[in-house]
Amino acid sequence: MNRSDVIRLAQPRLRRFAPGALLGLVSALCAVGLLATSAYLITKAAEQPPILYLSAAMVAVRAFALGRAAFRYVERLASHDAAFATMPELRVGVYERLVPVSPDGLGSSRRGDLLTRLVADVDEQQNLPLRVVQPLVVSGLTAVAAVVAVWILLPAAGVVLLAGLVFAAALGTAANSWVSSRAERELAGLRGGYQAELADYLANLDTLVAYGAASGARASLAEADARLTRALIRRSAGAGLTAALVTLIAGAVTVLILLAGIPQLGVGGFEGPTLALVALVPLAVFEVFGMVPLAWGAWRQVAASADRIASVVPDSVPDGIPVDRPGAANELPGGPVSLRLREVSARWPGERRDALSGVDLDVRPGDRILVRGASGAGKTTLAHVLVRFLEHGGSYRVNGIEVRDLQQDAVRTVVGLCEQSPHLFDDDIRQNLLFAREAASDDELLAVLDRVGLGEWVRERGGLSARVGEHGSLVSGGQAQRIALARALLAGFPVLVLDEPTANVDADRADALVADLLAAASGEERAVVVISHTPVPPELVTHTLRL
Repeated sequence: MNRSDVIRLAQPRLRRFAPGALLGLVSALCAVGLLATSAYLITKAAEQPPILYLSAAMVAVRAFALGRAAFRYVERLASHDAAFATMPELRVGVYERLVPVSPDGLGSSRRGDLLTRLVADVDEQQNLPLRVVQPLVVSGLTAVAAVVAVWILLPAAGVVLLAGLVFAAALGTAANSWVSSRAERELAGLRGGYQAELADYLANLDTLVAYGAASGARASLAEADARLTRALIRRSAGAGLTAALVTLIAGAVTVLILLAGIPQLGVGGFEGPTLALVALVPLAVFEVFGMVPLAWGAWRQVAASADRIASVVPDSVPDGIPVDRPGAANELPGGPVSLRLREVSARWPGERRDALSGVDLDVRPGDRILVRGASGAGKTTLAHVLVRFLEHGGSYRVNGIEVRDLQQDAVRTVVGLCEQSPHLFDDDIRQNLLFAREAASDDELLAVLDRVGLGEWVRERGGLSARVGEHGSLVSGGQAQRIALARALLAGFPVLVLDEPTANVDADRADALVADLLAAASGEERAVVVISHTPVPPELVTHTLRL
């Protein structure tokens, strides 16, 4: 995925974009027409002609005034509706491109920065039609119409207005770029960096406090905030300077038109009301045209955010991440599930050395297998190979079928993974279980919680509506593991992989937790693979694999 792909998804299709642009153009022309007819009406009325000579101008003033507000309101509805309508398509498009590389292909992305790319940077793309494309179209067409109209009334004034518009566009864009271009390009990255540091600080606050490092982390966060604030100030300064220059040029153009028009008074029917009209029209035109230099500043922000979105979504799947082959089967034959691994090796994306090599493993229905090894021996790598998060060398078969001939989702319907730090959503217990099986009743949810040893605990907390907190902050590590196991049991995986289930549990409770998890997960046809660097009582497992 590259910048052009993001921009293409962000820009509404012509049939959705055109009504807002057309309404914006009509509103801008009404604004110019309002000032022009008002100037003509006031100066013409000063000559005290019969009221009949003023009626048309009076009607035009009312029409332009009402039209300016009405068309502006409808334009906002139409243009924002078109811009917002592209956001789901863009966001889903980004998600769809992330799925094939998740989770192991995103290992270098910090959580807060990744979230900023998927939320703030995607939201920034709505400014492409609203603050870049439409302002350029509306301003350009309005300027052309105004120059032509003024040229017809007084050619010299048309030349001055055209020259002033070109000069304002060039000088305003240059000034805006000089002051704030760097800030506009860096703003998205600074925002992402700040969000990443803030997420890290909040997620690790207890550890930082325990080791007396909280003040240093806050100082780093304050520095990131200061950098972001300085960038925002520079961007605002650039916008302010641009607006000031455009206003100054508009006043200069008005003066020059007066200097060119006063000598023409009384020549060829060119009278005072017409002079007032051509002299004041530039004020309204420049008000609309002032969006042009700012549009280029908005484009720099949109482009920077588009680059950040594209950078997290690679053009091709990195080495080490599985890719479904064309024609791969999307389901397995029915019956008990068994796994067979021979000389399996694997490495993490971007790494040159294998994290796992030469592994032979047979998993049959009813097995309870313990995988042991020191830190770095490849235990988690093996878990990710089993659920097809990582590509592998050697042979890995499910019911005799090589997994490369199966779609990844087909493998993940029979092999489930409970990670060492299971993710719990900031919701209640019911919702944290239901996404494993949406049709499950409350009785079924309570039954599976009883099975994993949480039934009484849930009832004491008020039932399934009890909340677990952000990332499970309101439950212990052991309780989080049990909730994750309950989800896996609801999903009905024939093969269940428990990756370091005691990693976040006190040592004196680890044996009891492993025993409970194995007892809950075991069944006549379900196989359980427990990955652990700590000892597990031998009576709980059928055999052991050492890495």
